[in-house]
Amino acid sequence: MARCFEGKTALVTGGSRGIGKALAERLLQEGAKVYVIGRSKENLNKLKVENPSFNTIQVDVSDWDQTKTAVEQIGYLTKKILSILGIEKFEEIINTNFKSAFNITKIVTRGLISAGRPGVVVNMSSVGGLKAAAGFMPYCVSKAMMDMLTKVTALELGPHKIRVNSVNPTILKTDMTKDICENEEFVHVYTSQHPLRKFATVEDVVNATLFLLSDDSAMITGSSLAVEGGYLIH
Repeated sequence: MARCFEGKTALVTGGSRGIGKALAERLLQEGAKVYVIGRSKENLNKLKVENPSFNTIQVDVSDWDQTKTAVEQIGYLTKKILSILGIEKFEEIINTNFKSAFNITKIVTRGLISAGRPGVVVNMSSVGGLKAAAGFMPYCVSKAMMDMLTKVTALELGPHKIRVNSVNPTILKTDMTKDICENEEFVHVYTSQHPLRKFATVEDVVNATLFLLSDDSAMITGSSLAVEGGYLIH
């Protein structure tokens, strides 16, 4: 194979062993300048001995500030990206939309299991977890995390007779969205994307939630119920 990464720069996280190491080695062979991030100084040193061409960066990537400082050594490749993401707002949204659901689900279902009782969990997600929306990265990511939380907890809690599903609504007409829902231009553009040509209502979401909570959905678990007027069809 031709050296198709000649003149390119690559950043590989977890690149000091396993799949990450194999990928880093292949990128190097293909001509890339390779930066390898790893937590273990010992593994990074071994990698550097094996091939001095690697640029190694020791950092625990779970530490955002430490990672930002370390990775900025690469320069233009990452400085711009890291500044755009906005760590504070991202963490706030993840904490509110995902971690809270995880925490409460854990507390409640532990109690149900201890008491030997069945139960139902319905997470309030969004179509944002099922379809990307430009400018809403943290929100969409948080809702996608919630949808996967729904699936995994449904799998794990099923043997304890606990069902877990999510409701994924589109924009609703509420007090919070009153301004945009009364904007004629927005209403025209937005509803034209929905086969039903209308906004979802709070009642639509409540009805879907009640269905998932009821025995009428006794054989449904691990599902994301989209309440979006067909928005996801196209």
